[in-house]
Amino acid sequence: MKRYRNGEVWDFEMGTPVSRDRADVILGLDGGAAATVCVCISAALPSFAGRLPNPFPVLARAVAGFSNHNSVGESAAKETIEKVMAEALLKAGSNRSAVRAVCLALAGVNHPSDQERILDWLRNIFPVRVKLFVENDAVAALASGTMGKLHGCVLIAGTGTIAYGFTEDGREARAAGAGPILGDWGSGYGIAAKALTAIMRAHDGRGPPTFLTYEILSMLGLSSPDELIGWTYADPSWARIAKLSPAVVSSAEAGDEVASRILHDTVLELTSSVKAVVQRLDLCGEDGKDSFPLVMVGGVLEANKSWDIGKAVVDCITKTYPGAHPVRPTVEPAVGAALLAWNHVMSNLVSDCGREGIVLDS
Repeated sequence: MKRYRNGEVWDFEMGTPVSRDRADVILGLDGGAAATVCVCISAALPSFAGRLPNPFPVLARAVAGFSNHNSVGESAAKETIEKVMAEALLKAGSNRSAVRAVCLALAGVNHPSDQERILDWLRNIFPVRVKLFVENDAVAALASGTMGKLHGCVLIAGTGTIAYGFTEDGREARAAGAGPILGDWGSGYGIAAKALTAIMRAHDGRGPPTFLTYEILSMLGLSSPDELIGWTYADPSWARIAKLSPAVVSSAEAGDEVASRILHDTVLELTSSVKAVVQRLDLCGEDGKDSFPLVMVGGVLEANKSWDIGKAVVDCITKTYPGAHPVRPTVEPAVGAALLAWNHVMSNLVSDCGREGIVLDS
């Protein structure tokens, strides 16, 4: 059998002999701003009757660092992706000869040229028969709440933020997701960046005093707002800044008006992103009441003691679009990516069986 080798990362396959009866597998990968996760699932999963099994049957899971080519560079991103795919297959006791399909859902994939460039790279790694898909990471997040079906809208609010939607006939639209420089202000980064700005404004007299000063300086072990300048620019990575956002929530819960205003503005930003997608795709129908899933993903949307940003966003959206049905996924986005590929494999199987006159058991 021909060996599909691409450097030392695949050397483990020499010790994993190819078996004719080896079960086929599918790889799903979610590459966000904070981490890269790859899962390996069986290609022979049973059909789901409206609900995913809990826990979901994952054969193996591997985790690595960032893989957004816009922040780490294309070479580093590819190296991370390839290593995490190899690790997932190694943990599953499998190799590339058993792979049926691969779906990469990556932050930073914003244009067809991004997709085609990554697909060309993947074609040099996997056998020709393997079905390959490259999507924005928001697509996998949507699929994690819809069992791999692309319909509805997803709102991601973690380190970064994006709203992404699909109609049942395949039209798609997005809002936000352009990164912090271009104004993803509903994100964890956006929350923390506004908090740091508020601290500096309070320090030099341009803004009101805020409890954020004490909260964030204590979190970082700093003694003065002046020290924030060195801390911030020593490593201005998005994820590092975003980790300060819980301090804004705790300050707001303590009654700080500046922190509360930041969170209030966050709700408005996130709501506007979802509404933009819903309007462009007409997901709500002519009367504004059609039902569609609204998948909610990311740490910013998790409930806190008295500040529940996710609930506040849903309340705002359902006032305008009562058909929005909020969904909190029970599986991670990497599984959503795998389900996207699995659904494609299953639809092709059904199509092939239909052409050949084969009846599938229900």
